[in-house]
Amino acid sequence: MRSVQRAAVGGGPGDNAVGTGRRPRTPNIIPIGKNDHLPDLSGREGNPFITAHDDAMPQTGKQTEKTTAHFTARLHRMKASDNGSSSAFVLLPADASAILPRRGRTTVKGTVNGCHFQALLEPDGRKSHWLSLDPALMEASGVAIGEEISFEIEPVAEEPEPDVPGDLLEALEESPEAWKTWEETTTLARVDWIHWIDSSRREATRRSRISDACDMLASGKKRVCCFDPSGYYSKGVCSPEPDEGDA
Repeated sequence: MRSVQRAAVGGGPGDNAVGTGRRPRTPNIIPIGKNDHLPDLSGREGNPFITAHDDAMPQTGKQTEKTTAHFTARLHRMKASDNGSSSAFVLLPADASAILPRRGRTTVKGTVNGCHFQALLEPDGRKSHWLSLDPALMEASGVAIGEEISFEIEPVAEEPEPDVPGDLLEALEESPEAWKTWEETTTLARVDWIHWIDSSRREATRRSRISDACDMLASGKKRVCCFDPSGYYSKGVCSPEPDEGDA
């Protein structure tokens, strides 16, 4: 049986629309010391909503070449309506996002002000991405809200297994047929199943999607049907709104 990473139950980035009262999911971030190095970690497979860059990726999930983006971006604080904590984020420039293998959730490694990190980027609904910086990474890199920060990022060599939300994991464990298909599908397919559930804006929708996911998986469907992980076509996800007082 595959070793499953359990995640806390909670809302996803699709919940950060104004007025939902839900907090956006903070992507997993691994701050690394300035002299440390990250292992190669990423892989991908096709998706119904993909870019030409996605099509260029081989089905094995390995990249044909590595690309790196260098850019500067302003560090914003999320509005209180988006996140009740002091979470900070940056919006990736379109040309930096363009080097990535997909428009949906994708993991990158790189540096912020010279400090190494690895993180899951979230789609912003405009064919680009945004990155959340937690207090540990901000402290390690010496950055502050309102500053223009230097970044260097590149896709990881193989996408890591996503954290599985507790409510989804419990539902999967109660359905042997669904669990079997979950185990047999790809890492990126699991990333998109979780993203579809996380992007629910209401608890009732989330519960319904978990139930539907288990039904689809139990029937042998390895990929979530008709889900746009970029949010561009469905308008189902967006980036957080900056706090007006973060200057």
